[in-house]
Amino acid sequence: MKKKINPLIIIFSVLIIKTGLSLWLPLLGDSNRHATPDSLAKQDDMLAEKFPIETTRLRVKKIYDSQLGVREATGRNDGPQVEAYLAYTGLGKGHAWCAAFVCWVLGRAEVDNPKTAWAASLFPQDKLVWPRAKALARGSRTTNNEKPITKTSCVFGLYFPSLKRIAHCGFIDKWGEKEVITVEGNTNDNGSREGDGVYRKRRPIKSLYAVADWIGGETR
Repeated sequence: MKKKINPLIIIFSVLIIKTGLSLWLPLLGDSNRHATPDSLAKQDDMLAEKFPIETTRLRVKKIYDSQLGVREATGRNDGPQVEAYLAYTGLGKGHAWCAAFVCWVLGRAEVDNPKTAWAASLFPQDKLVWPRAKALARGSRTTNNEKPITKTSCVFGLYFPSLKRIAHCGFIDKWGEKEVITVEGNTNDNGSREGDGVYRKRRPIKSLYAVADWIGGETR
């Protein structure tokens, strides 16, 4: 048999809670009123650290990281996800897809991009932050003494002398003093431009031919 709760107990409990809130809330308001700009800034920094804002750059990284492990179905530039990358650029299976992968990721992150499977198209002058082989044109974004601007989610390009063009590209995930960690499609364990999937790679900085930043100063 259940015991009945005395209504008076409920009434007194509610009154105690309301009284406590009425005393505590003004104190909280007073603490904010007397807070200095520095202390408020510290509070904001603590909140930002605990609840970081998802920037465009972070969103791009999260998307390309989510694709690690994607593999071609038969080794012929095919498979559901590979074909989704290519379809984003208007192509079907069977085409090289490193650039299509980059564009698909940028598109998913709502970053404007050329929607191309042609790697060289990802490096127009106005997006370059570091072209190793030649001087920058006016209007390019480099500000780092001819060294790459070390931002996550920039796009790197590799030059192939036999093709006389940039023929492979991917995302730079982390920068080191002499190497970069990348995430790139249509490669393999050996770093080929005709591989079978999306891999995380380690490449020497000196092997990079150009670096482009399609995100720029966006913070959303």
